[in-house]
Amino acid sequence: MVAVMAVGYLFQKKTISGSCGGLGAVGIDKACDCPEPCDRKKARMEREEKRQAKIKEWQQNKII
Repeated sequence: MVAVMAVGYLFQKKTISGSCGGLGAVGIDKACDCPEPCDRKKARMEREEKRQAKIKEWQQNKII
């Protein structure tokens, strides 16, 4: 059964979802209700911001 589900994922790129619609169906935006993101999330967000800044700088300085 797991192999069949894996093949289905590879071809359709759909994740497994329940019939109830998940947390979004009951009005919950995220899994935790922390007022601020955890340290790992903050570090990830900071890395992504730096990455986006580098991409923007690269696009401004590239030679066409």
